[in-house]
Amino acid sequence: MTEMPQSTQVRDPHENEFIQAVSDVMTSVGPVMDKTPEYRRHGITERIVEPERIITFRVPWMDDMDRVRVNRGFRVEMNSAIGPYKGGLRFHPSVNQSILKFLAFEHVLKNALTTLPLGGGAGGTDFEPKGKSDGEVMRFCQSFMAELFRHIGADTDVPEGDIGVGSREIGYLFGMYRKLRNRFTGVLTGKGLGWGGSLIRPEAAGFGCVYFSAQMLDTRKDTLERKTCLVSGSGNVAQATTRKLIEMGAKVVTLSDSSGHIYDEQGIDADKLAFVKRLKNIRRGRISEYIDQYAHAVYTPAAPDQATNPLWRHRAQCVFPCATQNEINKQDAYLLINNNVKLVCEGASMPCTANAQDIFIDKKILYAPSKAANAGGVAVSGLELTQNSIRLSWLGEEVDNRLKIIMKGIHDTCLAAADAYGRPGNYLMGANIAGFIKVADAMLDQGLV
Repeated sequence: MTEMPQSTQVRDPHENEFIQAVSDVMTSVGPVMDKTPEYRRHGITERIVEPERIITFRVPWMDDMDRVRVNRGFRVEMNSAIGPYKGGLRFHPSVNQSILKFLAFEHVLKNALTTLPLGGGAGGTDFEPKGKSDGEVMRFCQSFMAELFRHIGADTDVPEGDIGVGSREIGYLFGMYRKLRNRFTGVLTGKGLGWGGSLIRPEAAGFGCVYFSAQMLDTRKDTLERKTCLVSGSGNVAQATTRKLIEMGAKVVTLSDSSGHIYDEQGIDADKLAFVKRLKNIRRGRISEYIDQYAHAVYTPAAPDQATNPLWRHRAQCVFPCATQNEINKQDAYLLINNNVKLVCEGASMPCTANAQDIFIDKKILYAPSKAANAGGVAVSGLELTQNSIRLSWLGEEVDNRLKIIMKGIHDTCLAAADAYGRPGNYLMGANIAGFIKVADAMLDQGLV
């Protein structure tokens, strides 16, 4: 086992999410370090966990009452050994440097797994878009980009959306970048289809997650057809995951947001999902409104003080956590196992705690870590950049086919790496090892930079 680089714990003892992400990887790559002593000699672990650059800035903006507000903006540029920094922008009150460093570190390995030439980064702000008018969101995004534009570019750092940053926010951000730079480039992904976006991009992370789960089940001669599935979240990833599960014959019975979750024993079909999309994407409402339309469903308010999340108490064979980090803890994991869950496939970034991961792996549950399972989002972001570069727009079917190929490649790469280091079937170890080796080798090739 490789120890956590001492510098990480000494310098950043309060950055719990980042330390969790680093520990997860370092626990896996010990055999790699033993087999390749050059990594230790060249300080790869110490270098790979230290961001190449962190930008912090204030974001002043004016609300609808003509009051000046100030938020804090960040961009963590983690590693560019295999390409320009690539990672999301998150707008949420919980955003801090620890969360963004963890997301950036995860993106380094995730992006390496896609085989696309992309490095890893992440950014965002503690601004809460929920409850704000379109004008307030626009003014905030313009102020945010008025500083961020200095640090990003199509060949430098290419942000995309994350929690709180959807098509509306991407539009306002891109418009300000275009004005400030006086150029039209693929500096942001997730753009509108009429101005450089890619078909399938909003659905890519969710579709890719389902494609990955299908590959996992295929190793046990099984399919998603007629499986009951629990999905958390109700944003783009959860919506796309639900849509693809429905198309592949599965039955989704839950969705959630920060207020609570709904349970629909009859299953969420295409019409119900269309209602959720209107509710969340257009009206920006709460998931509790689902039961106003479908009275047979049950709504359970969130209970943050409880030891377990009520959503995970429902019986199902497959679980797709698509909300946020650490939403499945040790107690939740045991609940799921007692309910005979066969597969856990992460749609959000690091939604399972380290203890939960260990339990799933120990109990031989098919468990896919987010850096592998939800890599479809960044994969199609890379395809969007390609389309921008060649000034072409591919058909949705073509993008989807490329996504399927990429997700199968990631699945097979994870399995091969796990097999090579004596942990067959361990997707977590396989993903960590495969991503780490690709980045580490690039860092060795490029010298001490």
